[in-house]
Amino acid sequence: MTTDFDDARAARLRELLGTRSIVLVGMMGAGKSSVGKRLARRLALPFADADTEIEQAAGMSIPEIFAHHGETAFRDGEKKVIARLLEGGPGVLATGGGAYMNAQTRAAIADAAVSVWLKADLDLLLRRVRRRDDRPLLRTEDPAGTLARLIDERYPVYAGAAVTVTSRDVPQEVMVDEVIEALDRHLGGSGTGADA
Repeated sequence: MTTDFDDARAARLRELLGTRSIVLVGMMGAGKSSVGKRLARRLALPFADADTEIEQAAGMSIPEIFAHHGETAFRDGEKKVIARLLEGGPGVLATGGGAYMNAQTRAAIADAAVSVWLKADLDLLLRRVRRRDDRPLLRTEDPAGTLARLIDERYPVYAGAAVTVTSRDVPQEVMVDEVIEALDRHLGGSGTGADA
C-alpha cells in the first residue's frame, strides 16, 4: 500500500531523474532484478531486465548463448541491448553482473542514467546463487573460488557507480526504501536518514 508521501517522493524522484534511467549493477545474486522490479513499481517507471531482453533477442537462454557462441559474443550482445534500453529512458534497468565491466557500457550508463551498485558480500551471494544452476560463469569445480575472484575483479569497477547500497537478507521492500533514499540524496532531493 502506497501513501501520499510515497507518491509525492516518487513524483519528485521522477522529476529529478528527468530523462535518465536508474541502472542497477552488481554481482549475480545481489538482487538487481527483484529490487529493480519493485523499485520500478514504486516509482511508476517501466522495468527491464537486460538478461531477459538478451534471451528474447537471441531466442535462447544465457547458458545456451555461452555454450553455443561463447562469452565474448554474449558480452557484445549485452552491450548492444543495454545501449538500446538506455535510449528508451526513463526507466529502471537491471543489468547482468558483467555488464558494467565494459567501458563503453559504463560510459553509456553515465550519460543516460544513474547507476546504483547493490553491493553484497561473498557469503550472501553464495547462499543466493546456490539456489539456481543457470549461472554459466559458476559452472566450475570451485564456484565459491570463482565468485571470490569475480568479486576481486569487479568490485573496484562497481565502486565507480553513482550510488552504492548494501544488499543484505532483509525484505525486498526494505532494500527498495534504501535505494530510493540513496537516490533521493544523490539527486539532491530531501532524503533523510543514514547512508545506505
